[in-house]
Amino acid sequence: MKKLINIVVAFLISTTVSRSQVVTVLDKQTANPVPDVFIFNKDKTVTSVTNEFGEFDISPYKKGDTLFFQHSSYNLLKLPEEKIIENNYTVYLDEKLFNLNEVVVSAKRWEENTTELPNEITVIDKKEIILQNPATSADMIQQSGQVFVQKSQLGGGSPMIRGFAANRILFVLDGVRMNNAIYRSGNLQNVLQADVNSIESTEIIFGPGTNIYGSDALGGVIDIHLKKPVFNIDSSWKTSGKVYAGLASAAWQKTGHFRLNTANDKLAFLTMVSFSDFDDLRMGSHGNDFYLRKEYVKTLNGNDTVVTNDNPLIQHFSGYSQTNVTQKTGYKINDYSRLNLNFYYSVTSGVPRYDRLLQKKRNKFKYAEWYYKPQSWMMLTAGYTERKKRWFSDNIKTVFAYQNVKEGRNDRKLKKNWLRKRKETVNILSSNVDIDKNLKRKQNLYYGLELVYNNVKSEAVKENIKTGDKKATATRYPDGGTNTLNGGVYVSYKKSGENVPLTFQAGTRLSYSYLDAKFVDTSWYHLPYTEILMNNTALTGSAGISYYPGNWKLSLNLSSGYRAPNLDDVAKIFDSEPGNVVVPNENLSPEYLYNSEISVSKSFRNRFMIKATAFYSYLDNAMVRGDFLLNGKDSIMYDGEMSKVEAVVNTGYAKIYGVNGTVYAQITGNLGFETYLNYIKGHDNNFNPLRHVSPFFGKTEIIYEHNKLQLAVNCYFNGEVSYDDLAPSERKKTHIYAKDENGNPYAPAWWTLNFNGSYAFNKNFLLTFGVENILDKRYRPYSSGITAPGINFITALHVSF
Repeated sequence: MKKLINIVVAFLISTTVSRSQVVTVLDKQTANPVPDVFIFNKDKTVTSVTNEFGEFDISPYKKGDTLFFQHSSYNLLKLPEEKIIENNYTVYLDEKLFNLNEVVVSAKRWEENTTELPNEITVIDKKEIILQNPATSADMIQQSGQVFVQKSQLGGGSPMIRGFAANRILFVLDGVRMNNAIYRSGNLQNVLQADVNSIESTEIIFGPGTNIYGSDALGGVIDIHLKKPVFNIDSSWKTSGKVYAGLASAAWQKTGHFRLNTANDKLAFLTMVSFSDFDDLRMGSHGNDFYLRKEYVKTLNGNDTVVTNDNPLIQHFSGYSQTNVTQKTGYKINDYSRLNLNFYYSVTSGVPRYDRLLQKKRNKFKYAEWYYKPQSWMMLTAGYTERKKRWFSDNIKTVFAYQNVKEGRNDRKLKKNWLRKRKETVNILSSNVDIDKNLKRKQNLYYGLELVYNNVKSEAVKENIKTGDKKATATRYPDGGTNTLNGGVYVSYKKSGENVPLTFQAGTRLSYSYLDAKFVDTSWYHLPYTEILMNNTALTGSAGISYYPGNWKLSLNLSSGYRAPNLDDVAKIFDSEPGNVVVPNENLSPEYLYNSEISVSKSFRNRFMIKATAFYSYLDNAMVRGDFLLNGKDSIMYDGEMSKVEAVVNTGYAKIYGVNGTVYAQITGNLGFETYLNYIKGHDNNFNPLRHVSPFFGKTEIIYEHNKLQLAVNCYFNGEVSYDDLAPSERKKTHIYAKDENGNPYAPAWWTLNFNGSYAFNKNFLLTFGVENILDKRYRPYSSGITAPGINFITALHVSF
């Protein structure tokens, strides 16, 4: 017995000693672990690198050594070894207010320094996300000040990048394409599938990303990375996690998040669960009275009544709730290869389509109900990464994914008993293989392939809300099912100068797309065909050069992109706006984009930087919604009313051009300033304005950091979109736009003043707080169907363990 006690005591002492040699490096403002910190002593005879927990072993260093802590995003720190022990083996680093040489992975799916890239990329990191406290991933993107976001309802957010939106920009999550066969050409709200509370970082590529990502990446790519499982430093099991609880007043948002990481040095498990609940949104009290919600439809016992709103600032009905679950597993096969198995799930309650609830016909509400349900997404992925030098590769990354998407649209006309329910189910299989090879003399080769298969099932029924009776109705997409296949192979080459600060990059991609849609019952609209079959191929490319002597950077990039028609373009039937109906077009063909951009930046002593980027894009064979004939008729009966026939058609061309500017300034060691300005214009071959060209917009922010405190005051601003600058399709949406002095719809200019802050009490407790729209302004962003939040008090507590 005594021998056993001695063994246990010896084990505990050895464990304590061993763990006491482990130092944790944390961010001073957020207390988050900082991985990949390079540590060395004065003569660099001993070096270390922190793991993903921000840990390293201090035991190899001698007593009395001074340790240097170096990271590209943080200020250099030097500490005597005894000071580290005195601080309980914890080191805090100060992040640079502005990082001018960020590393990104979105450009070629492998890590690259932004200095070498010829195209525009912005990064939203976890520290910025924590400070801003965004309610959703769409709000996170909008708060960057570099991407305009439209909202049709509270449970949504459709980014607009360089005059493109929806299925003309590509959404990527953890390396997997999210765009599917039913991604709309209108405004799209699917970016909310990414749980904002689980995001590690987001990279946004501006301009065509077709060379690496294939079809749809015309305006840009939104590449979101969720947190990964973290391995322990040794073979013992370690558990860590975070609990987050937040409140926001404008929609009485309640958010909870739980994160648990359990791992040893070979196997790691990460569980993340989030839940958010939103009540009806309150708009601001100072602004245009057109946006007030003066009345709404209330249904009691199956009877619809228009009632006066007791508080016109409350937007009935806009509230919803959302749940996200993510489970990730990582396994280190050996020192150079890893296997990842991931599960993702996102589901919402019924999400009211708020802009449709505002729609009127002959001064009466058109709809009593309009909501999305079901609204769910599930994904399973299996990934393999290998970092081993072979004759054909240095790094290999493969991802196989399965997705199941369910989208339901439910609508009922005012004082009508029949509720129309339409549901789409999309099953998606995809595979990606990406390879990187480091050649001699600062040359790199990147190549890979992608295959994506979609199967779409479309159903529809009408249900009587009083009797429960059901009857058939027309589906949104072909009722016989649809299959699509998209594939591509790409190669890209990079050469950096050996004695000259210059990098050249070029690449090309061959893509193929196939679509087969079958109609079983064509009696609803008497279509003249029962099947739509399409095959398309495209060859695209890009070439760019970056020259970065001293504190200058000059870059030029030429690129092309394409988008093959998807099911939503080709074969959808829906009401686009009052009095119009969109029908299938079997003769639709791909559109092609040709883009050029030039960028110039100059930094001064790493404390001040100014940057300007200009671009010009030419969209050929553009797919746009236009007048159409069905069986020789320009109007048909749709959902009980005569409607003008439209379809997505190929028009001549569209031109889009713009400029954006950025200024960073570190005024003192603790005080910084940044501003972003974005100006975009565009028109089609008839000189009509384009729907997804955003107004002039931007952000100006002052940031203060001191020890564990971080504060920010910012201003978001938006220019006016006059009636003449509205696209023809937008001019018809009189229910969402204010009226100018001539009684025509337009989008007024607006600006808001906002405040955010955070304080890290210690490595376990972090408090964030803020006030958005301090002046309680009432405004509605361009093309949006819901008015923006009024004054919004935000607070959240993060507890780490």
